[in-house]
Amino acid sequence: MGRRRLGFWQWLAVVLVKPVMTIWTRRTWRGMEHLGTEGPMIIVANHMSHADPLVAAHFIYDSGRWPQFLGKASVFKVPVIGWILHRCKQIPVERGTVDAAKSLDALIKALGEGDAVIIYPEGTITREPDLWPMKGKTGAARLALATGAPVVPVVMWGPERIFDPHRSRLNPRPRIPVTVVAGPPIDLSQWAGAAPSRAVLEEMTDVIMLRLRDMLAEIRGGTPPPLWQRGGRTNIEQRRPEATA
Repeated sequence: MGRRRLGFWQWLAVVLVKPVMTIWTRRTWRGMEHLGTEGPMIIVANHMSHADPLVAAHFIYDSGRWPQFLGKASVFKVPVIGWILHRCKQIPVERGTVDAAKSLDALIKALGEGDAVIIYPEGTITREPDLWPMKGKTGAARLALATGAPVVPVVMWGPERIFDPHRSRLNPRPRIPVTVVAGPPIDLSQWAGAAPSRAVLEEMTDVIMLRLRDMLAEIRGGTPPPLWQRGGRTNIEQRRPEATA
C-alpha cells in the first residue's frame, strides 16, 4: 500500500508517532530503493529490542510504504487500542493455536492487495547475548512459497539504545543514533514451486537468516557468530559456502 491511500486512523498514527521518532532518533537510512512504493513485498527484519518496530515502521513509511506488522492477538483485544490497530491494517497472530493459520490467510490477502508486510523470522527478540540474529522460524518462507512475493531483508542497529533489552530500560534522550539498511530481494528461486516440506522451509529460512546476519555485520561491525545447526544437519554455511561470497 502506498501512502496516497492511507485512511484517517493511519494518518493519525503518523501524526502521533513520526514527530516523536524524528526527535528521538538520529537516523542513517540506506537501501530504501529496494522497497519501492507499490506491489506485494515480504519484509524480513532482525529483532533485538521492543523499540525496533517503531524504528522499522519509520523507515518503511519514509520509503513510501505503509508498514503492516504481525502482532500478538491479545493486544488486539484491548479496548480502543485493538480497534485502532485493526484500522491501521496491522495483523493479529494467534501463536501456538489452530487459529495461527488465520494469520497466514490475512498475510496472503494483504500481499494479494499489493501491500508490504513485515515479519520478524525469529518470532521474538533475539536471545543471543550480543544481539545477533538467532535461528528463525519458517513463517516467512512459507508465505514466500504460497505467494511468490519478493522477500526483502531489512536490518537495524541502534534500537537497543532506545530500549535496552537486557535491562528493560528506556532511554528518553533525543537523537539516539539508529541505522536501518534494506537490501535487494533474497534469491529464493531454487525453491520456486516446491512443496512446503519441513526441509524446504528450513533451508529457505536459513538463507533468509544468513542474509540478515551478514547485513547486520556490515553495519555494526565485529565478527558474526557461525550459523546454528538444526538437529544433526550440517548448517547452511557448510552446505553452501557460496552464500557468503
